[in-house]
Amino acid sequence: MSLALFGLSFVVALLAGMPVAIVLGLSSAVYIIAADLPLAVIPQKMFAGMDSFVLLSIPAFVLAGNIMNGGGITDRIIRFSNAIVGHLRGGLAQTNIVGSMIFAGISGTAAADAASQGAVLIPGMARVGYPVSYAAAVTAASAVVGPMIPPSVPMIIVGSLTGISVGQMFLAGAVPGVLLGLGMMVPAYLLAVRDNHPREVWKGWCEVWLSFRDAVWAMAMMGLVLFGIVGGFFTPTEAAVIAVIYAAVVGLFVYRELSWRHIPKLIADSAISGAAIMVLVGFANVFGWILASERVPQLLTDGIMAISSERWAVLILMNLLLLVVGMFMETIAALIILFPPLLAVATSVGIDPVHFATFGVLNLMIGLSTPPVGVCLFICASIARISIAEITRAIWPFLASNLVVLALVTAIPGLSLWLPSLFYR
Repeated sequence: MSLALFGLSFVVALLAGMPVAIVLGLSSAVYIIAADLPLAVIPQKMFAGMDSFVLLSIPAFVLAGNIMNGGGITDRIIRFSNAIVGHLRGGLAQTNIVGSMIFAGISGTAAADAASQGAVLIPGMARVGYPVSYAAAVTAASAVVGPMIPPSVPMIIVGSLTGISVGQMFLAGAVPGVLLGLGMMVPAYLLAVRDNHPREVWKGWCEVWLSFRDAVWAMAMMGLVLFGIVGGFFTPTEAAVIAVIYAAVVGLFVYRELSWRHIPKLIADSAISGAAIMVLVGFANVFGWILASERVPQLLTDGIMAISSERWAVLILMNLLLLVVGMFMETIAALIILFPPLLAVATSVGIDPVHFATFGVLNLMIGLSTPPVGVCLFICASIARISIAEITRAIWPFLASNLVVLALVTAIPGLSLWLPSLFYR
């Protein structure tokens, strides 16, 4: 009975449109009360889920991204991206995608990418003749690159769950992240040819150099974080703090668009965002403990293995499961709840843990731009002032491209394992 009430309360709260963290906490509380367990279990399990040194890096990376964005980073990245690809067919759409690939090395989250770039590029694309639904769709689809190219909040979560090196995870996501961006440039070009989308005027190599020189300080943060961790100079948490200091120095003294009076608000906003993530992690840990105690993960893994124990079949089944879950559940919650049991299945059929983690995260990232509860869809639709139905109709070509990349990353382990193998032997 307690498990039935648990599932019913989860579904009802989710359909009611409650935030995912509240859904997880409410349904967990219903189960604990129905099972006559002490309510003290909730804070105990929440704290156990959040009590990880590596998770401290998440609010710091959020703060670093906010400081860089507040210091004029978005405009500089867009200018540089436009100088490189703006003259191609569908120039601003291509700029949007390339800008997301660059911005991914700073923000670490898809929502931050969608909000920052969307505020500038969606109105800008609409002004020069792009359909507003198309502009919003490109922004939402390209934002999923953010958590694949390091630094990445989901990869940090995976590292904390499994003990896999965060540096390995960062490197594993780099090539798939670049492939996502390059893949989305193809439908952007084809749609531009079909619909005669405008292109920007080529401004010459001088503009490329000037825009690169202006943006290089921002792009260097990714190199600082990645090679600092991979080189063993500092841990992910230390890297996040160093990224905050670097972002503040660049914003205050290099770009000089960040003033001291802005910093308290950026810290407060980042604290709220970071706290929201950590609360979600805590409630997801309670939810996951309940599922584990009821042997739901074991039933799930047994179900997959009962269908087939062939490696290729397990890969397909796990991809289908994660894609469906990603359409309905927030990424971090899905990782905490599903990743441990699915990892056990993956390793039992000979799938490398880093490879599984990479295509697993990629599945859930694609879910951020799919209906019915894709976070990036809601952000971009809100900026564009259009309905979810309108942006959904426009985003399918880019989702198809992302699914092709997902299939390649799943089928070819080397795409995710090549870079880690160079640095971790």
